[in-house]
Amino acid sequence: MPSSHAHPEPCPGDDRTTDLIRWAAFSCVLVPVVLLWYGTSLAGTAGTALGLAAVTAVCRLLLRRSERCAARLLTEEDAPRAHHRGRHQRTGTGSHRGGRHSGGNSPVG
Repeated sequence: MPSSHAHPEPCPGDDRTTDLIRWAAFSCVLVPVVLLWYGTSLAGTAGTALGLAAVTAVCRLLLRRSERCAARLLTEEDAPRAHHRGRHQRTGTGSHRGGRHSGGNSPVG
């Protein structure tokens, strides 16, 4: 029986980040209304609304950036690895293999 927490296939309309941002925007409207309802000053309510909007905007930017980075990593994992060599698999004249080096750049004395 397959696990429901394994990697679910994304549906075209299923975007969790968009839903999260919509709820945050709703809160940016709801919180000032509630503050006004309970008698908070207009200036205090406006400051709260601006603060919530700023935090929501920054969070949206960070979430979108995170999604782009994750998508890039997934595409790099799917790409063939023939062109990418790890750090320890380099060969050629610039490679360092440890031990003593003789010749070339050593001073003669």
